Amino acid sequence: MRIFCLLLLVLGEAWSHVTPRPNFVLLMADDLGIGDPGCYGNKTLRTPNIDRLAGGGVKLTQHLAAAPLCTPSRAAFLTGRYPIRSGMAAQNQVGVFIFSASSGGLPPSEITFAKLLKSQGYTTALIGKWHLGTNCHNSSDFCHHPLSHGFDYFHGIPVTNLRDCKPGEGSVFTTAFRLLVFVPLQVLALALLTLAGLRWLGLFRVPPALIFSLLFLAALVLGLLLCFLHFFRPLNCFLMRNHDITQQPMSYDNLTQRLTADAVRFIQRNAESPFLLVLSFLHVHTALFSSEVFAGKSKHGAYGDATEEMDWSVGVLLSGEKGLKGGKATNWEGGIRVPGILRWPGVIQAGLELDAPTSNMDLFPTVANLAGAPLPEDRIIDGRDLMPLLLGQSQHSDHEFLFHYCNFYLNAVRWHPRNSTSIWKAFFFTPKFSPEGANGCFATHVCFCHGHSITHHDPPLLFDISQDPRETDPLTPTSEPRFWEILEVMQQAAARHTRTLQDVPDQLSPGNIIWKPWLQMCCSWSGLSCQCDREKEEGRESH
Repeated sequence: MRIFCLLLLVLGEAWSHVTPRPNFVLLMADDLGIGDPGCYGNKTLRTPNIDRLAGGGVKLTQHLAAAPLCTPSRAAFLTGRYPIRSGMAAQNQVGVFIFSASSGGLPPSEITFAKLLKSQGYTTALIGKWHLGTNCHNSSDFCHHPLSHGFDYFHGIPVTNLRDCKPGEGSVFTTAFRLLVFVPLQVLALALLTLAGLRWLGLFRVPPALIFSLLFLAALVLGLLLCFLHFFRPLNCFLMRNHDITQQPMSYDNLTQRLTADAVRFIQRNAESPFLLVLSFLHVHTALFSSEVFAGKSKHGAYGDATEEMDWSVGVLLSGEKGLKGGKATNWEGGIRVPGILRWPGVIQAGLELDAPTSNMDLFPTVANLAGAPLPEDRIIDGRDLMPLLLGQSQHSDHEFLFHYCNFYLNAVRWHPRNSTSIWKAFFFTPKFSPEGANGCFATHVCFCHGHSITHHDPPLLFDISQDPRETDPLTPTSEPRFWEILEVMQQAAARHTRTLQDVPDQLSPGNIIWKPWLQMCCSWSGLSCQCDREKEEGRESH
């Protein structure tokens, strides 16, 4: 029996000729928009393999990420729960892990679908990006590591693919540099010039110790900046195989090819027994990269090259060898509505298109039920089994309401009434785009979720997504006679949902995301930095 899924953004086919239970290959793309694959309407990006996957399976047109950022969305994907339930929704502006030596992460008490399948005899692997923490108390306890969350094998990056990981691609820390480095240096320079002027005019006798102190502070600030620039890449951008670092800093040379080849080898090794493979692509998150074969070949620059290389990878696994408003970090449709394709030859009807709202949290109960693993009864599971929808046994999603969080804060509610084709969406607040008139928060790279960065709405902004997917025309009591009735139902649903939440430790608190030297992993100190490259050796050994 074979199952094929593409969820959050892409899924793949499990090769199996013996086992009576389905094998699972889940392919996840990072930051791929719903308008990017050809099967979702793109006419200029070449994605023939993803399109072939959609043609042979089910295409979800209202598939939603549970959060518009990497870390909380991945937590929801693996656990089937809103990230606020596991403490993976930040209460501050930084909503993801940036440093490998942070102590926060997916709590060991959380149950992933990998844990459930492992308990049913499945061999499990995650290849690619993790971004859910690594260590708690020291550099080798691996409390948040994939191997501590049900995966038997891990090969990939423990954090994320940042611009700072690729020389020449800029930095996500430009705002921090300006506030913490350049502004203090300007203040110190102004103070030195003022003191020099006062001394030259004879108005003030400047103690040499004061001049020395200011110069020392300026040198310290500048030195810290240079140390950060020198050490960030090797300390945070590295590849691991299980608990060992194999390449530090990581090289982008043929990186997609290397990870794809490892995924193929995992499938081949386990073809005679039930398995779960999660191939979590680094594409198309910045820093954008592609191998020489794909570089410069698309019509959309580096982004198109990366997308087409990822599509090639999907093709390898298959063979056995409209622009919406907003973007990443917002709950506008462009930030949370993602491609979702599932394929199971002989079971799921090919070429089917479903408009019912679904969530990446739905993979948890779907995979668990197909594998025969009972769902945990000691916690709320927010995902819903997709099989009744996929098999045509139900025409409506079990998600009458879905709740969209901006980190810790409830941002919007989606309501799909069972007796209606309308899909209502109400925003309690929206981010302030910058610069004004833009379609995102480009000055800060991502949009923030509270304070001066948002605009509160009372009454909430209301849209009918089925008629206005671009979210350009908010409804009013004049344009929608049931305006107040609809909002009342949605606010009551939000209140009921909020009452189900429990206080849990904030895994993304400043104390948990800050860099801690005692948690830093390093394969080998060389030239005042961490450097090693065991990828080639281990790659040869795994053949």
